[in-house]
Amino acid sequence: MFFVNFGTWGLAGAMLAAALFTVLGMLLANMGARLRASSHKDVVEAICGRRLGRAVDLMVTFFMFAVTVVMLAGGAALLEQQFGIPALYGGMLVSGLVALVVCLDVQRVITLIGAVTPLLLLMAVLVSLYGLSSRELSFAELDRVAAQQRAGASQWWLGAILYVSYNIVAGVPILAIMGGAARGERVATWGGVLGGATLGLLMLVMGLGLLARLDSLATEPMPMLALAGEASPLLGLLMALIILGMLLNTAVGTLYSFTARLLPAGTRRFRYGSVAAALLAFVCSLLGFVSLVGKVYPFFGYLGFLLIAAVLLGGLRLGRLAAPPRPA
Repeated sequence: MFFVNFGTWGLAGAMLAAALFTVLGMLLANMGARLRASSHKDVVEAICGRRLGRAVDLMVTFFMFAVTVVMLAGGAALLEQQFGIPALYGGMLVSGLVALVVCLDVQRVITLIGAVTPLLLLMAVLVSLYGLSSRELSFAELDRVAAQQRAGASQWWLGAILYVSYNIVAGVPILAIMGGAARGERVATWGGVLGGATLGLLMLVMGLGLLARLDSLATEPMPMLALAGEASPLLGLLMALIILGMLLNTAVGTLYSFTARLLPAGTRRFRYGSVAAALLAFVCSLLGFVSLVGKVYPFFGYLGFLLIAAVLLGGLRLGRLAAPPRPA
């Protein structure tokens, strides 16, 4: 609902955010490949400098853990809401699955992270088509409904930049590692472009469907899930499972990035550390999902602005980044 609350201008905001995600994804994945990054530390220090990079590195590392906590809590809340599984047991299940996947090698983790996205895009298209076909108000009337909602910023373009800033902090470590694991800079660059463009298309499709039914979805905590359930109980179940998959994917990516920053990936110490970090994140997730979102995200929006500027400036001097030789 972040863009929908701006009305039809929110769709322009989604396109602006999509463009930013595409450019930033391309640059970050390319830097990760060029530096053979095994964690976000290499890229952060390359774009922020050694001194500032150390401080940013610490904040990004903490944010990775915080996002993992939020995703575990969200998965537990979804299991409780949709399937009646108590949050305690749901959280244990989600945490165990995330820890298990993180203990796999990096290529398998990358494959699993990308597996759910096409399904989510397909579901978003189907649900959005239903939202458009069941629309009862004109877009002019929906704009008036949107004007009564509380938007995340005073202007749609500022909202788009804020949305990117909130999400880029989590994106830096994941894209750096994925770029470092790619077969070459060209593959990494196109992967970043396609990833950013796909995310942008997903935001635009979902925004259009939600805007069409804003009058009835404005108060829903999970509006896409509510719209899917209205269209069909089976569609609602599938959407719940796919949203759960996306929460798990995000938790896998952030937990992997967090542990890879502290311990060498692929080692026994890394696997033990991942399990310990997942257990600690599960304990922290018992604080509750909604309160965690409110406490964790706003602070790191400011860090996101710094990273956006640093990545764009780093992209201008990308040719001067030293590219270590690939191992034979």
